[in-house]
Amino acid sequence: MDKLVKVFTKTGEEDWILVHIEVQGYDDKDFAKRMFTYFYRILDKYGKPVTAIAIFTDANKKFHPGVYEYKYLGSKIIYKFNTYKVIEQDEVALIENENPFAIVVLTVLLALKKKKLDDESLFDLKYSLAKNLLKRKISKKKIDDLLIFLQRYITFADQGYNVKFDKEIGELTGNQKSMGIREMVLDKAKKEGIAKGKQEGRLEGLDEGVEKGFEMAQISFIKNLLATDSFTTSQIAVLANASEAFVESVKTMAK
Repeated sequence: MDKLVKVFTKTGEEDWILVHIEVQGYDDKDFAKRMFTYFYRILDKYGKPVTAIAIFTDANKKFHPGVYEYKYLGSKIIYKFNTYKVIEQDEVALIENENPFAIVVLTVLLALKKKKLDDESLFDLKYSLAKNLLKRKISKKKIDDLLIFLQRYITFADQGYNVKFDKEIGELTGNQKSMGIREMVLDKAKKEGIAKGKQEGRLEGLDEGVEKGFEMAQISFIKNLLATDSFTTSQIAVLANASEAFVESVKTMAK
C-alpha cells in the first residue's frame, strides 16, 4: 500500500510539496529500488518538491532499508528516504504520546505480538489499549475510528471474544445499548457508500441509492481487508456482514 499526499506549508506562501508514504509489511530485497522509482516518477510528473517515508509493519528487525545506491561507469546515484519501523518503537513512549497516530502504531505492535498470545492474553492487551484510547482528549469521531481500526486489525481466533470485546467497550463508555464496533463499521461504510453513490449520480430513488451505495462501500471495505493479508475469508465475511462466497467474488474481482 502507498499514498501520495499533498500538504501545504505554514510559511504563508502559496506553495505545496508531495509526501510519498509507503507502507511495507514484508521483506523485499528490491524495496529501496522501488522507492527510488516512485521518487523519480513523481518528481518527473509533478515537478514539485518530494519527500518520502517508508513505514515498515513487518516483524523482521533486520529488514530496514533506507538507501538506494546505483553506480555504473562513473555515474552514481544515492537516494535516501525517511523510515519508520513499527517493531522498533518504544511502547511506553507511545502510550504517553497524545498523538492519535500513536494508538495506530500500538495496534500494529499488538498485532505483531499476536502470534505469541492466546485469545485471553490478546484480549487483555487489546482491552488495555482501548482503555488508553478512551482516556485521550480527542474527538468522539476519532475515537470511534480508532476503535474500529483496533477491532478490524486485530482479530481473535475465537469469534466469541469479538462479542466480549464489544460488550466491555460498551461498559467502558457507558453506552451498553449503543451499537457495537462491528455495527459502527457497517454504519460508517453505509454512510460513505451513500455519499459516493450521490457523487456518481447513481441515486435512482432513495432506497435503491442506499442499497447501491452500501454495496459499493462494502466491496471497498472487503478490498481493503484483503489488501492487508491479515484476515481469512471467513473473518472478512464476519467483519463485512457478507457471505464467504461474496468475499471470494470480490477477491476474484480484485485480481
